[in-house]
Amino acid sequence: MFTGIVEELGEVVAVDNLGDASRFRLRGPVVTEDAKHGDSIAVNGVCLTVVDTADGEFTADVMAETLNRSSLGALAAGSRVNLERPMALGGRLGGHLVQGHVDGTGTLVDRTPAEHWEIVKIALPAGLSRYVVEKGSITVDGVSLTVVEAGDDFFTISLIPTTLALTTLGIKKPGDPVNLEVDVLAKYVERLLGRGSGDLKDLDELKEMDR
Repeated sequence: MFTGIVEELGEVVAVDNLGDASRFRLRGPVVTEDAKHGDSIAVNGVCLTVVDTADGEFTADVMAETLNRSSLGALAAGSRVNLERPMALGGRLGGHLVQGHVDGTGTLVDRTPAEHWEIVKIALPAGLSRYVVEKGSITVDGVSLTVVEAGDDFFTISLIPTTLALTTLGIKKPGDPVNLEVDVLAKYVERLLGRGSGDLKDLDELKEMDR
């Protein structure tokens, strides 16, 4: 479990194509200082398992499922990535509960700079907009953020100077893909209300069921 508070701006050192999988070697002195084989590290919001570590670097195997559902397949040597270790029990929850399980990839549409922040618009893939609400939480490339505006097929976020300087969101350009993870609580609520399999009920129907 993660919080979406990026610890380090890391770098891809090498990517080995293994056919239906890839092995990544990444540089991250902060996140590897206490990492060992089998630990988890979030890379652009994707939870990966550490294979080994050495000299501030770690390797991780990325299966076809992860490559197909995230933007990790577009990474190459030299790509910058957001890195975060799992939260420690008893620690502060600075962002929101993040699993590192990507729900889909969006596309950065537009950037609007202001004096002290920047508004970024991101296009949503089909099926995710129902989980995105104004002032709610969403994870973009592993960064916990608050939704400013929630549209039918897009949302906007406001980025402070710290986020722009210390994460990849400061260097993303229009057209670039981003990994998205919606709030897992919203998905559980949908499932409990019987809406997870297309069996949609409006509020009036649900009220009748409770009588």
